[in-house]
Amino acid sequence: MNKKADQDPAAGTPTAPYKVIGSRPMAQDAVDKARGRADCATNVKLPGMLHGRILRSPHAHARVLSMDTSRAEALPGVLAAATWKDLWTADELASPEKVSPDRKHFRDTYLASDKVLYCGHPVAAVAATDPWLAEEALKLIEVRYEVLRPILDPHLAAGEASPFLHEEAGANVLESPPGMGGNVTGRTERIKGDPEKGFAEADIVIEREFRVPTVHQGYLEPQVAVASWTSDRSVKLWSATQGAFYVRRDAAELLRLAVAKVKVIPMEPGGAFGGRNNSFLEPVAALLARKAGRPVRMIMTRAEVFEATCPSSGCFMRLKMGATREGKITAAAAYLLFESGAYPSMTWASRAADCMLAPYDIPNGRIDAYDVLVNKPKSGAYRAPSATQVTFAYESVIDEISGLIGMDPMAFRLKNAAREGTLRIGGAAYPRVGFVETMQAAMETEHYKTPFEGPFRGRGVACGWWPNNGLPSTCSMGVNPDGSVNLTMGSVDLGSNARTAVAMQTAEALSIPLGDVHVHVGDTDTIGYTATSGGSRTTFSTGIAAIEAARELLRRMGERAALIWKVDSSTVSHAEGVFTTSTDPAKRLTFKAVAAKVLTTGSPLFVTASVDPKGVGSAMATHIVDLEVDPETGKVTILRYTAIQDVGKAIHPVHIEGQIHGAVGQGIGRALSEGYQFDDQGKLLNRTFLDYRMPTMADLPLIETVLVEVPNPGHPYGVRGVAEPPVTPPPAAIAIALHRALGIRMNELPMSPEAILRKMGIIQ
Repeated sequence: MNKKADQDPAAGTPTAPYKVIGSRPMAQDAVDKARGRADCATNVKLPGMLHGRILRSPHAHARVLSMDTSRAEALPGVLAAATWKDLWTADELASPEKVSPDRKHFRDTYLASDKVLYCGHPVAAVAATDPWLAEEALKLIEVRYEVLRPILDPHLAAGEASPFLHEEAGANVLESPPGMGGNVTGRTERIKGDPEKGFAEADIVIEREFRVPTVHQGYLEPQVAVASWTSDRSVKLWSATQGAFYVRRDAAELLRLAVAKVKVIPMEPGGAFGGRNNSFLEPVAALLARKAGRPVRMIMTRAEVFEATCPSSGCFMRLKMGATREGKITAAAAYLLFESGAYPSMTWASRAADCMLAPYDIPNGRIDAYDVLVNKPKSGAYRAPSATQVTFAYESVIDEISGLIGMDPMAFRLKNAAREGTLRIGGAAYPRVGFVETMQAAMETEHYKTPFEGPFRGRGVACGWWPNNGLPSTCSMGVNPDGSVNLTMGSVDLGSNARTAVAMQTAEALSIPLGDVHVHVGDTDTIGYTATSGGSRTTFSTGIAAIEAARELLRRMGERAALIWKVDSSTVSHAEGVFTTSTDPAKRLTFKAVAAKVLTTGSPLFVTASVDPKGVGSAMATHIVDLEVDPETGKVTILRYTAIQDVGKAIHPVHIEGQIHGAVGQGIGRALSEGYQFDDQGKLLNRTFLDYRMPTMADLPLIETVLVEVPNPGHPYGVRGVAEPPVTPPPAAIAIALHRALGIRMNELPMSPEAILRKMGIIQ
């Protein structure tokens, strides 16, 4: 179901009907993927290829006292072994104090030097003629450890008395805030208005605490990398990545190469969801291949994927909110501790501060957010990173406070909804947004209007938000004599049908049939720099790059039409796939006709556009869930689910609906079953799909969707990113529904049967 807001030129969206955008064609790569013909990194096989494996630490926190690979290297069939010393120069080994902490940390994430900081931390690597021999070689590597107490709780890690994970001088990038220790690596402070005054004006004030564990992205294909060196001392890397240029950067840095000497070929990834932004194997595979003189392929086991990639940040949150009896929020204050894992990474606390309370107009607010090191794998992006966590907190409080003042929760949300011009806490003013429209559309659904009653049943409604990303993108485009167009983009298609979305925008801009646009994903040698495919940026940013390239192609084709007609190019215009000249209205040339004569009028036509767009439009989602709880077992059954979302302009509605379905499934998993479980020594207990409980089709109902279209003024066709907002509301909506069903407020995830029974007081 689509619900369209008014479209007008001021909103950046043409009023004329679209020819391609909004249609529902089959994805360009659907047949190849359905028939198993897609190019995956696991399919890459090179002559003489070796198999690489990594030895990983069994300890979450330990000093490395010594390491000996000689027995492994002596094993017949083992052609290379590598340790941290292979990443350092002779001068650096002689004077390690001269190596900056940042550079040391970067290298240690690939092969640990003096310390291991989580179970699964890489310490050495081998390459052998078959994978079983490589496994045997790992057993022959001798490593002596001094085991230390792991620090797993962010409260303990942030305390002044906590030992440092990184002890080297200058390693702690943040001067410790009062009362906090050196494991705090990032701080974000956001203030709006006068929070204390706002709380004094409130009739009711509540304060609640929430905890969310580390969760994994759950992609099906493990990390894979293949490395091969060329005769000119360049390296080719085949990678299951979502950011080829990021892999190039990391490999060049680690191997001390010029970036032009590293070629990264992105392959079709078997799922990503943020988990393939970081490189784990590629530089190590390249190091082994250089030492062995032969290509090397490395594939992670499923246990390694769980233990040693970049799952989401676990966190602790405290939220205080005040409101009047008339339903106006007067103030809010949040304290956030977000786990960085073993190494400083992107500041997930800062992103949490961006997202906290974002859908609401709150006049007075304060957010204090901290990134904290713990003995867990380095935290990474997972679909709407940090947003799902904070949405769970603020929507739960929104629901509770509306109940305490006796106001309908949706009426309360609408009364406090952010609108165009609203200032976020510590943020910029919103441009045109569809928050109110999305909430209103939710209230108009049959689901919302249909009564839902019965024992141990409940309905929950929650809203979520994601800012969306811009970042650089590049597209190149060439026209063929038959009028078809070859388009190469730097964005990796993660199974999100990005090829088709970009092709549709190109076809619309050129006024040609979609079937005439052929999209390819380029490698780092064949396309200009493009940021990762993540943050719901590809259809927006790469779409703009494609539109800009299309506009330049039309301009240059207009010049060729002018040559054909022997008129000034300024008299030539293009509309609806036809070139005309103002000198003679009878002269008309179709796009195909001009394309057929390109080579008779000059050089081939090939254009490139690189953009770094800033007009990102944030997006809002409102979800409704009906559920039933078995009070004896605590099992939750989701009976009905509706997701309503402002999508800007729906380029391909079917693909958007698919994104929403997938995100809701992940959100339900985070709500009810998913979460890392560590023992007191920091060992991950649920590191397989048998133990890490992800929802399946049997756990989910048919998910209903409503697409609200409020065009984003920052995109020529009004596009907003769509993939991340729908993962943010499910845990909050389910927690609210559980309160309706059982009268309990859940403040920790996952809300497993055991957790529910414990909250009910049935078990201890």
